[in-house]
Amino acid sequence: MAQAPATPKLHRLALRVAAAISPSLARALSPVASETAALALRDASRGPLPRATEVIFLVPLVGPEAVGDWQAVTRRLGATLDSFRRQEGAWRAVICCQERPPLPDDPRICWLPFDDPAPGNDKWRKLSALCDHLAGMAGGPAYVMSFDADDLLRDGTVAEMLERQEPGYLVESGFVMDHATKEVALAGPPSPRMPLRKPFWKLCGSCAAVLHDPRTPEGVTFLRAMTGHEHRMFPYLAALAGRPLTRLDRPSVLYVLNHGENFGARRGRVGFKTRFVRRYRVTDADTLAQVEREFPAP
Repeated sequence: MAQAPATPKLHRLALRVAAAISPSLARALSPVASETAALALRDASRGPLPRATEVIFLVPLVGPEAVGDWQAVTRRLGATLDSFRRQEGAWRAVICCQERPPLPDDPRICWLPFDDPAPGNDKWRKLSALCDHLAGMAGGPAYVMSFDADDLLRDGTVAEMLERQEPGYLVESGFVMDHATKEVALAGPPSPRMPLRKPFWKLCGSCAAVLHDPRTPEGVTFLRAMTGHEHRMFPYLAALAGRPLTRLDRPSVLYVLNHGENFGARRGRVGFKTRFVRRYRVTDADTLAQVEREFPAP
């Protein structure tokens, strides 16, 4: 299962305009599978959306046979889970991997075995399995967020989601750390002073939480299709599904790169991100101290 390609931007614009006018008009524009799933969820969710009662994190973890240092991978997973356990408010996390990693004794955290032997990168197949697993999880409406096993969630983020009750959330600003140099950059929307800076959601996949109602089966189909795409498609697909993403108030995720086992590193795609960190490096001592306080040590 390969990552689904992004659709052209002009096609996305036309489909969003058509969907706002008429679902049948949108379906006449040859939507791809993810767009069809988004339109189906949009049709199934007429009326007020329910209140979310928790946040569910879906965590695909690389298998031990695909990495050089499994213990280092599980240590970074431990830091990710620590960032969840520091949260106030209800949450659960599901980790999908071929082998059960060391996990804390916490009923909110569970392991989903993965035994698909197909060759090639299995990240998207694991995300698909995690989305399918949602159908069997007891509970009410929840925000569902795919989360990489080496990223960190800022203290207070779960509480913010559950208090605000938006249809979905987007990490527009967040921190990027180069593990090799310990430098930290702030990703965010462009500004007059930084016209080329990129928002966080264009750099990291741990960037979107979407409201899921288990009483609406179209939601699982949509989440499976959305997470099969590169994360730059998430805001568009969520909006098409009637779940527009609202930005979180603070830089809410810390993306740690260049530690040797990044997914991007295995694809040879980290270089431009290390250059981003150098270019937008945070030098303010108060901001760096706040990062140290509000994220666990990576």
